[in-house]
Amino acid sequence: MERGLSRGALLRGAGSGAALAVAGTALGGLVPRAEAAVPDADLAYARLLVAVELLSLDFYRRALRSRRFGGDALLELYRARAAEHRHYGEAAAILTAAGQVPATSQDIDFTYPGGSFDSRRSIARLGVRLESLSLGAYLGAVRALQTPLYRGHAARAAASEAQHLSVFAGEVGGRRLGSPFPAALSIDRVSDALDAYTS
Repeated sequence: MERGLSRGALLRGAGSGAALAVAGTALGGLVPRAEAAVPDADLAYARLLVAVELLSLDFYRRALRSRRFGGDALLELYRARAAEHRHYGEAAAILTAAGQVPATSQDIDFTYPGGSFDSRRSIARLGVRLESLSLGAYLGAVRALQTPLYRGHAARAAASEAQHLSVFAGEVGGRRLGSPFPAALSIDRVSDALDAYTS
């Protein structure tokens, strides 16, 4: 997944990357004090969510560069990308507060199926898959995270990801309102799904 690193190393926290300044993130007031140790399981989830957000940010960067969207749809893509930046910052802040270095866009090379960005519809179909993955990852985090403040962040992020998914579902002619109880994905299922988009 990361250049020179296995998926397991990413989840354990080994790796390179520049330290992220998190003072301006919304999580700044939510990170437990330094003397309170963050459970290893929470750190593993934070590393996973950082990778999920980096994939989302890479997708939105490519989708916007494709120039396949205009008007209100284009504005929604910009808003979604801004939200993903916030999500990344908050997940990265958990690691930074624990003295770890979160992965950045320089650490992971993402790949996509051929033709993914050739048309507005193909981008929207990929958006449905990626936002479904993000939603499932955050719902899984809500179930698995041990730190109440982090569970709260994951729940709010899941609500945001559900909105993004609704936008893309509408683009492909699907239902904007999905399941009343979307599936929560385990850390292993999310990690396996990420493998499909990493070189």
